[in-house]
Amino acid sequence: MDTIKSRTGVLLVNLGTPDSTNTGDVRRYLREFLMDGRVIDIPFLSRWMLVNLIIAPFRAPKSAAEYRKVWEERGSPLLFHTEDLKAKLIQKLDPERYVVAMGMRYQNPSIEKGLEELMNQKVGKIIVVPLFPQYASATNGSVTDKVMEIARGWQIIPEITFISNYLEHPLFLEAWAELGREALQGKDYDKYVFSYHGLPERQIHKGSVDGHCQLGSCCDRYGEKNQFCYRAQCFHTTRLLAEKLGLPEDKVMTCFQSRLGKDPWIKPYTEDTVKELASTGKKRVLVFSPAFVADCLETTVEVGQEYKEQFEELGGEHWELVPSLNSRDTWVDCVKDLVESRN
Repeated sequence: MDTIKSRTGVLLVNLGTPDSTNTGDVRRYLREFLMDGRVIDIPFLSRWMLVNLIIAPFRAPKSAAEYRKVWEERGSPLLFHTEDLKAKLIQKLDPERYVVAMGMRYQNPSIEKGLEELMNQKVGKIIVVPLFPQYASATNGSVTDKVMEIARGWQIIPEITFISNYLEHPLFLEAWAELGREALQGKDYDKYVFSYHGLPERQIHKGSVDGHCQLGSCCDRYGEKNQFCYRAQCFHTTRLLAEKLGLPEDKVMTCFQSRLGKDPWIKPYTEDTVKELASTGKKRVLVFSPAFVADCLETTVEVGQEYKEQFEELGGEHWELVPSLNSRDTWVDCVKDLVESRN
């Protein structure tokens, strides 16, 4: 009897980036990104007016200037670090069993293009790997939404598996710990800050199980009821990494950056943490951004430059950002294990 040995497709998905630093391309990116109902979760008409009449027209020029600060000869770091991750993963996976593609949730290369590339290879199964370690509706949930929206138009839909989060994966933690050890070598810091991308508080409440999420001490423990609470996952990531690095508990802080608009977002805010550190006489700070697996605008510019400038203006002396995982070998091994464990 003949046995079909079709390969498994692997789709790596990151957030996305403008095609260039031109204001028009940045405006196009912002519109696609912010019109996603899982990102700005308000009624469509209100979202359309907010994004197209206020945010995109006025924010695009400023954002374009910010993107120019991180743009390199190869283009957007978020894009080329993801391309490097893909290239290394291809080298580590058995080519007779796996085909690897990549896509960006917003702009190019698109998720649709990545899925088309896999389907053209006649794969029998697809494993989707959103490159967001902690689950959030606005990231992992949005990727799932988009993949299924595209797949609904196919005549034949193969088995599709989604990796929801992997903050506890030993190799994910070890990859960050390696970076931390390199930064700590021969140095001493007053505080260790773990800064994660923020979310509106309402999104946490929407996903709360049995009203468990109170946006406070409930995040001090990680369990069944808050396993998909983004805030709880972030605090849990901090605890795991701090323990692995042997950081004193009283020197570790978790906070949230990139707030947009006037609605309350999850706290504490990184900008407030910077002020608190300076006002209490802290001089040397080491910062991790474990929600981002590739260096990008939010890490290099927001955390590495803007918060550094604020800290030093307020009297701080040294603010150092630990780089992201990018295509570090241990991180590639982590993605390889995530894929193989689901096949």
